[in-house]
Amino acid sequence: MTSQAQRRADTIASIVRAARELFTAHGFAATSIDDIAGRAGVAKGAVYHHFESKEQIFQRVFEQMTGALAAEVAATAAAGKTTLDRFRLGTLKYLTSIAGNKFRQVLLIDGPAVLGWEKWREIDARYFGGAMKPPMKSTPQAREMASIGHLIAGAVSEAALVCATSDHRVRDARDFTSALIKMLAPFFR
Repeated sequence: MTSQAQRRADTIASIVRAARELFTAHGFAATSIDDIAGRAGVAKGAVYHHFESKEQIFQRVFEQMTGALAAEVAATAAAGKTTLDRFRLGTLKYLTSIAGNKFRQVLLIDGPAVLGWEKWREIDARYFGGAMKPPMKSTPQAREMASIGHLIAGAVSEAALVCATSDHRVRDARDFTSALIKMLAPFFR
């Protein structure tokens, strides 16, 4: 026998899964609550029972997808033999994945527009850049390292945006990764 809590969790999971499929395929603006309810096999009222708005559903989808991408990047990077090699593998995985059809629409195109830049950045930093904040009473070296981390993150974010709009996404991801590694290599010698 299924408990009420389990039915609730199953309904929410169905709504989020349906929304993810629709947001990925059609984008936020072209997806309605009716579309989500229909895909999830629930009444529109059930969607509103669990979520206040389409934006709230989108944020849940965005967080799940960001977490999934972060896990994929970490798993790929872990295969590297050196720090620089791990960075190379992780960056290439990030750029090819986020610019691909699985993540691009939600994470790069709709994410900043729907969530707003501050929320988008906060979620991204939670998964990809949480270690970049120096401690409150930090040394100049710690602050400098945090600054370098932000600069690298900015470069990778810009590369992701360029790759996402390119006709040659994978080639461009390889080119950006190669250029970034060439820039960073002297620091790892």
